[in-house]
Amino acid sequence: MAIFLYKLGRSSFRRRPVVLLVWLALLGAAVAAALSAPATKALPFTLPGAESQKAFDLLDQRFPGSTSDGATARIVFKAPEGQTMTTPAHKAEVEKAVKEVKDGSDQIASVADPYTAGAVSKDGSTAYVSVTYKVTAAEVDKDSHDALDNTLEQARESGLTVEAGGNAVKVESHGAAAEVIGVIVAAIVLVITFGSLVAAGLSLLTALIGVAIGFLTLTALNSPLELGDNAGVLALMLGLAVGIDYALFIVSRYRSELAEGHPQEEAAARATGTAGSAVVFAGLTVVIALAGLAVVNIPMLTKMGLAAAGSVTIAVIIAITLVPAMLGFAGDRVLSKKKPGKEKPGKKKPGKKEKEPAEANGTVKPPMGVRWAMFVLRRPVAVLLAGVVGLGVIAIPSASMTLGLPDDGAQPTDTTQRRAYDLLSEGFGVGFNGPLVVVVDAAHSDDPKTAAAEVVTRIGKLDDVAAVAPARFNKAGDTAIITTVPSSKPASESTEHLAERIRDTGTAVERDTGAKVLVTGQTAVNIDFSQKVNDSLIPYLVLVVGLAFLLLMAVFRSVLVPLKAALGFLLSVLAALGAVVAVFQWGWLADLIGVSETGPIMSLMPIFMVGIVFGLAMDYEVFLVTRMREAYVHGETPKQAVLTGFHDGGRVVTAAAVIMIAVFSGFIGASGAMIKTIGFGLAVAVLFDAFVVRMAIVPAVLALLGKSAWWLPAWLDKILPNVDVEGEKLAKSPAPEAGSGPETDDHPQPVRV
Repeated sequence: MAIFLYKLGRSSFRRRPVVLLVWLALLGAAVAAALSAPATKALPFTLPGAESQKAFDLLDQRFPGSTSDGATARIVFKAPEGQTMTTPAHKAEVEKAVKEVKDGSDQIASVADPYTAGAVSKDGSTAYVSVTYKVTAAEVDKDSHDALDNTLEQARESGLTVEAGGNAVKVESHGAAAEVIGVIVAAIVLVITFGSLVAAGLSLLTALIGVAIGFLTLTALNSPLELGDNAGVLALMLGLAVGIDYALFIVSRYRSELAEGHPQEEAAARATGTAGSAVVFAGLTVVIALAGLAVVNIPMLTKMGLAAAGSVTIAVIIAITLVPAMLGFAGDRVLSKKKPGKEKPGKKKPGKKEKEPAEANGTVKPPMGVRWAMFVLRRPVAVLLAGVVGLGVIAIPSASMTLGLPDDGAQPTDTTQRRAYDLLSEGFGVGFNGPLVVVVDAAHSDDPKTAAAEVVTRIGKLDDVAAVAPARFNKAGDTAIITTVPSSKPASESTEHLAERIRDTGTAVERDTGAKVLVTGQTAVNIDFSQKVNDSLIPYLVLVVGLAFLLLMAVFRSVLVPLKAALGFLLSVLAALGAVVAVFQWGWLADLIGVSETGPIMSLMPIFMVGIVFGLAMDYEVFLVTRMREAYVHGETPKQAVLTGFHDGGRVVTAAAVIMIAVFSGFIGASGAMIKTIGFGLAVAVLFDAFVVRMAIVPAVLALLGKSAWWLPAWLDKILPNVDVEGEKLAKSPAPEAGSGPETDDHPQPVRV
């Protein structure tokens, strides 16, 4: 691998104009494809095998049109204190609003008058208008959004409280601002790390080119592949983060090779052969983690994972081709004004006995990363215990985690969606926002009406039921819908238990009447979705961690180092989940980050965190530990190799982690509970994994294991492919091709560490 990438890096450096033109041509093609792509379609949400999905499919067959994908909105009206919505004046205002909504957009399919549809609360204080659109939520245009907003504003002038909820209501997006903040912070960190605007700009530019190509390609493929908007957002976030990181590592290694006296072309080739090898295998772990989301068997997740994996793949290819080409244009301008010396602090001099870590640098003051490594090497047991116990304590809340999907009740209190949600809860009961739709399939029952009546009776006797509507049959008379309103919030455990009890009741009804009972509706879908994700978490972990373990064994030629890497990851991700539960479920420090409503953790959070953080954690592991392995292979003792790894990789890994944390933290300020939770969880996970696990626990474990860390059974050594990530074979690489230019060595020299 190192030899191949060495040659690829040298070729890219020599043919830099061609390489740059190829990537610019690909960018131009992606732009053209995205501009000519058809409009984005809403991604159909399906849960193969789930009861709620089976019920939904049955309704689609037996109640044609009842399961339309059209967007919906609810306009909620509340009368002033002491008044009712049934007075002539208020009734006239509602009817005026109904007419304005109908006439305001040609995308409207129907508008239900609350006075004829029975949408007025028992006390008369609240009424709502149900609006259905001909198009999906993603296809509702600006004119339709503006028409709805204007209707709300005009109705409020009458003195009524008027709010709107539903997926047709415009949602303010904070994603773009978060991405800009992340890029700005990344630029600052890169400038501080490199001390060179050229080096920082090069890393950012190549990453942005890769992200643009990936995102625009996904935009072009969005409609034919039905990827959905979320796939592009995830790909954009990860592509930006890993793209900057991968460029950072190769540029940093290039600077190190220049400092050791190698000409520019040779330095670029060696940087690609060594750091580039680490980039390839780190990228593979990310791709494995993302593609592994297919295990959950939810099409939406599978497509999101594959789209993000494609973006990461582009970032890897950019790093090993475009980055060395751009280094050819930049030359030694990537160096800071104060060039690093050739002698590395902590480097063992040939022929001399190794000094203790505290003295290994002689009179030269070592970098902060090396000083930290010295501290860990002196006190490995204390550091290991502090790290493990600390993360273990933070992980305790994760044992109490409950999963769910956020609804409008999780929106900030200053949004119209949240206010509409609260008005409906006050007027119609807290369970009104999340009714359970019970479907009775009586096709094989002798008496369908009796079977449906039996279901209504049994549901009415259950606890936590606020209301049960009479059965509504289809034209064929073989299928009925029974709407059940819980007495608890849609996302509560009580409502989840109610859905389970209704399903248990259905088993008895089927045995007695032959009618099958299924539970669906948005609340039931959320419950099934959470359960499906939860059931898939362990198989997903086994698959992803197992494949990555095998890959890391080939990379590190060790059994214990990959095992330590996997266990460290599990510790950091559990601690991150514990922090998420403490803030978003228990409410600790919730006000500090703007959490307006606590409740169940988003169902996708654990599996997303496992997949994304595992890939990023292995990035840091590969970049840091391969440098240690490289030093060990080239003759340094285990402790000295740890110092070399921190000297060459500590600062760079720190910078990469800070960039990642900044990118994810930008999303904490978003208004949506889902984005806020993802941003907080990923930022905390990277913080724990990079600074506690990789920077503290890893060197402590390696210090305790010594040479045993690099042990590999002879029989396994023969089976595993030798991928040579450390560049060991570069010392035996053939002479460079003729015509390499005045800066090229006649023969590549051994890699010095």
